[in-house]
Amino acid sequence: MSNEQPPTGVVRRRRRLSDAETAQRMLDAAVATVEHTGLTVSLDHLSFEDVIRDAGVARSAVYRRWPYKDLFFSDLLKELARRAPAAAGADGQVGEAAVRRLARERLDQLTTAQGRRELCVELLRLGALRDFEAMRTSTQWRTYIALHATFLGLTDDDLRREVRSALAAAEHGLTDRIARSYRELADLLGMRLRPDLHTTFEELATQLNATMRGFVLTSLARPELAETQRRPGAFGMADEVEWSQPALGVAATALSFLEPDPEVTWDAARLARIRETL
Repeated sequence: MSNEQPPTGVVRRRRRLSDAETAQRMLDAAVATVEHTGLTVSLDHLSFEDVIRDAGVARSAVYRRWPYKDLFFSDLLKELARRAPAAAGADGQVGEAAVRRLARERLDQLTTAQGRRELCVELLRLGALRDFEAMRTSTQWRTYIALHATFLGLTDDDLRREVRSALAAAEHGLTDRIARSYRELADLLGMRLRPDLHTTFEELATQLNATMRGFVLTSLARPELAETQRRPGAFGMADEVEWSQPALGVAATALSFLEPDPEVTWDAARLARIRETL
């Protein structure tokens, strides 16, 4: 005797998505495809129908939101510009976790000027090595750079201005995160921006971001830039330390902006506060 239950004839209908939910799911599905394949000079490699399928939304809702696929691709360009830097996982920061871990391990180095400089150089070196590799292998960063290189060629003036605005907002957000990271590093190591430069941490962040981005772009044609080698005595570091060209560039740029703060007193009380903070 069969245990199969007879069909009830009742079919549960899916909740109808709002236009906003449909739009977001479509953009999410398209961004996922571009993040997997990377952005070409155009979006011709994206199939509008495939995006609808991957988003799992009703075609009627999609075409109500975007009567023409070009309208969807315009929104997609703005969404890619907004998301790319954060999604790439490489933001030019020294890295709070790395700062705390190394500072805990080498707390005794903070007692001398030479020790603090060596710790600063090591943090810059490790951060640059990490970020260069993450950016070099990231499809999101290639997409972001492609947008910078091609958005001026957009024929729609309004779209070009909107994409420019999205890119500018992303750049400001990225610069702010880098600046905050280096401000925290300088505070930990008792350093300051050189007064004679009349500069800010935001300007330092812009310099560092441009330096790293230049190396990443160049490495597409020159992959040997990813290689590391020993550079005996670089920045006063130990001979066995491995440097890449991007790491040298980032360290040299940062150190040209920073100097020990003469107003910071390295006494037992300050070391105790740092130890407690870490």
